[in-house]
Amino acid sequence: MTAPVPLLPAPEERLTRYGQLRDRVLLDPDWRRSVRWLAPLVVTAIAAVLRLINIGHPHQLAFDETYYVKDAWSLWTLGYEGTWGEGANDAFVTLQQLPLSEQGSFIVHPPLGKWLIALGMAIGGPDNSAGWRLATALLGTASVLLVYLIARLLSGSIVVATVAGTLIALDGLSIVLSRIALLDGILTFFVLLGVLFVLLDRRRTIPLLERADPDAPDPFWGPILWRRPWLIAAGLALGAACAVKWSGLYVLAAFGLYVVVTDALARRRAGVVLWPSDAAFRQGPVSFLLLVFPALAVYLISWTGWFVTAGGYDRQSDANPLVALWKYHQSMLGFHVGLNRGHPYASPAWEWTFLLRPTAVWVGTDPASCGVDHCMAVISAVPNPLIWYAGVAAAVFLLFLLVRGWIRRQPVGPEISVPLVGLAATYIPWLLFPERTIFQFYTVVMVPFLVIALAMTLRVIAGRREDPLYRRQSGERTVIIFLAFVVLVSAFFYPLWAGISVPYEFWRLHNWLPGWV
Repeated sequence: MTAPVPLLPAPEERLTRYGQLRDRVLLDPDWRRSVRWLAPLVVTAIAAVLRLINIGHPHQLAFDETYYVKDAWSLWTLGYEGTWGEGANDAFVTLQQLPLSEQGSFIVHPPLGKWLIALGMAIGGPDNSAGWRLATALLGTASVLLVYLIARLLSGSIVVATVAGTLIALDGLSIVLSRIALLDGILTFFVLLGVLFVLLDRRRTIPLLERADPDAPDPFWGPILWRRPWLIAAGLALGAACAVKWSGLYVLAAFGLYVVVTDALARRRAGVVLWPSDAAFRQGPVSFLLLVFPALAVYLISWTGWFVTAGGYDRQSDANPLVALWKYHQSMLGFHVGLNRGHPYASPAWEWTFLLRPTAVWVGTDPASCGVDHCMAVISAVPNPLIWYAGVAAAVFLLFLLVRGWIRRQPVGPEISVPLVGLAATYIPWLLFPERTIFQFYTVVMVPFLVIALAMTLRVIAGRREDPLYRRQSGERTVIIFLAFVVLVSAFFYPLWAGISVPYEFWRLHNWLPGWV
């Protein structure tokens, strides 16, 4: 009697067929060429849809738009921030006579972000709420593409880059700060642009340093590199970040140190005897000039409107405009250091990792819009909780890999160090001001580095090509299931990110912690 023919192949055969099919697809050159262009386009398109659709809602100044939108229009009309009178917020909605006087107003943030907001207002007019938010929406969408490009450079993988780009495209905090005319989304764009340029400089410069000849007549010193266009570009981008908010200075300093350290390590690999001193005291000053001076130039240029007019705050405090600007900056610094007024949505930095107090940007009601008597329309700057908590865990994992590499004296790649440097620059400085009034939404600048860390960690979970097939299959399934839940959670929270009216009970389902109300 013959044995029955099995309806399905044996598990071992199925695994083998799966692995062969997977490798055939991933290694096919035509497939890879198509995906190389298609993946970033699709991810960016998803981000654009989530950030641009119905961007004019709500048609009123929401949260701190009351400062930045009015300042933006003042810059556009006066060249500097003037003083607004009573009823200014309502006047923007109804386009009544805008109560703007030419008296200079004390403003505590640099002007570049507000100039960019003003460009959208110049297109749509001061009463067009979509115009208020056009710049933040476009730059927020571009930030998603930058995350993709940074992750691609760090990992060398289209899949990892696509995962990182998709995560930030679907993240609530990034969506909200792209749909509201605040400065932090604009800051995020320039920070990411600067980091991308730093990585391009590393890709170009490190091989030049590693090829230094250890048998040269003077093996104690390595070459001094002046021709570093990507480092200059990084200085311009990070200078623009500083010209949006001063917190960009922390990123400039952190990645300036990163450049010096990676230069030093490359010189050590090249056999340079005095590699620490060579990087710090010979190449270091050159790198400083190439990075910091362009940043300073962009920062000063952003104040052009204040320089060429006479009515700006403190403009007449000294005959020398640079001295007058310095006095103004002293006043701005005093404000920031002493800012400790209470606010219902204030959240000290130690709370941020636990996501205890997200910021409610706007709250409205529209009973007729959801078909029940009691509706809620809310814009809450809460991240996708799954992305946030998993990203924090991934950052801890990368920190463990970094420490373990140091202990074992093993090289640590930029896919580990760069996300951690970015997180350190955008988080640790806020811990130094525990009494200052700050908010959870400041972490929008952290989110790109969290999702890159998460994408790198998911790559580890998915397994390597040389791992046993069953290990790779189980790891990939785990990652796919996690990403599916991320999509579902984002779909569940999206009404609260876009200000869509929902039944009151449905809104309550989103308050996972007491501080989320």
